Amino acid sequence: MNLRQLFLAHQAQTSEFPLMLEVLSAKGIYLFGRKGKKYIDLISGIGVSNIGHRHPAVVRAIQRQLRKYLHVMVYGETLQSPQVFLAKALAQTLEKHTEKNLSNSLEKSSEKKSDTPTDPWATYFLNSGSEAIEGAMKLAKRYTGRKQILACRNAYHGSSQGALSLSSQDDFKRNFAPLLPQIDYLDFMNTDDLARITTQTAAVFIEPIQGEAGVRVGQAPYFQALRKKCSEVGALLVLDEIQTGFGRTGTFWAHQAYDIEPDILVCAKGMGGGLPIGAFMARRSKMQVLSKNPILGHITTFGGNALSAVASLATLRTLEAEKIYETAPQKHELFKQYLKHPAIKAIRGRGLMMAVEFESFDFLKKVIDRCLEKGVLTDWFLYCDNAMRIAPPLIITEKQIRKACLLILEAIEEVSAESI
Repeated sequence: MNLRQLFLAHQAQTSEFPLMLEVLSAKGIYLFGRKGKKYIDLISGIGVSNIGHRHPAVVRAIQRQLRKYLHVMVYGETLQSPQVFLAKALAQTLEKHTEKNLSNSLEKSSEKKSDTPTDPWATYFLNSGSEAIEGAMKLAKRYTGRKQILACRNAYHGSSQGALSLSSQDDFKRNFAPLLPQIDYLDFMNTDDLARITTQTAAVFIEPIQGEAGVRVGQAPYFQALRKKCSEVGALLVLDEIQTGFGRTGTFWAHQAYDIEPDILVCAKGMGGGLPIGAFMARRSKMQVLSKNPILGHITTFGGNALSAVASLATLRTLEAEKIYETAPQKHELFKQYLKHPAIKAIRGRGLMMAVEFESFDFLKKVIDRCLEKGVLTDWFLYCDNAMRIAPPLIITEKQIRKACLLILEAIEEVSAESI
């Protein structure tokens, strides 16, 4: 049996029409298949390879760690430098923004900055975004003592049973019922719906930019009103930055463009440099409730794996040192400039998190298949299957963007001609 036959016989598939793209290697923005076939990766493994495939800094960090140790003990019970240094670096990405805002406000008020130590950010490491959402749900319930959780319609927070409970999409849920009770939904960007956040609400889970809904971009006034409402009633604001984090939208964290601070921040995907890792972060005063009543309130065997942690730290340091994400807005405009065709109904997004909308899934699927033949890997969205996902590695160049767009336009033109 060849690899294709073995794949179909023994590996679980998640759709009835897998792409069946055989990948032999990957580097930078490219995937390489049989006979030297090269593909421009415009989806980064669904928002994972933000600094490209096999970035040298990530590879070196993994190689160094391989000579030391892999798994040694359940996370949280031993001092492991990969985890500790990563947690500190993650905290700094949030504190820098807080310090900047504090400095600005102090300059305006002529007050002096307090020397009192702040409540530091603490990170709980896991293996994926779904796991991190599960941990964040538990922390919100444990800290507030409340049971109700609100999420947004058409949001996607993961596929495990707790994370899936946050989805409003019955098509994805009904065959797995019953799921968690006391989950309700708000309309994204609807300020009137904020009145439904009450003293019974443990937390509001929300994406700064809705991903699987087809890249629906939030606005600062709404998120500031949401932050204010949560604070007024004692509900925790949980920002899901699984897709938007680590520079994808032009700032290190997408919410930093809204000038707010979450109570809990969830991340994964782009943070691992290609290795599996997820995390939820909160101020230590909140996070510490998971250590008592009951003790070991949340546990993980492999979360914070040493290889994943060093890969993540190398990714973070590369992004911060080279400010790669600062070029994302300009590259966004290049895609919009080059992708012009009557069949394209709209282009949405921020930075290198984009959706290109067409008339139907049938048309888009033909375009995606034709793009693959031409050497461009694209995708669609779970809750917006007539829009093409564009989320390439942040290192993509203008020349590469121009070439990718040219091939996409060729595919659109061919499919359009065949549809007449």
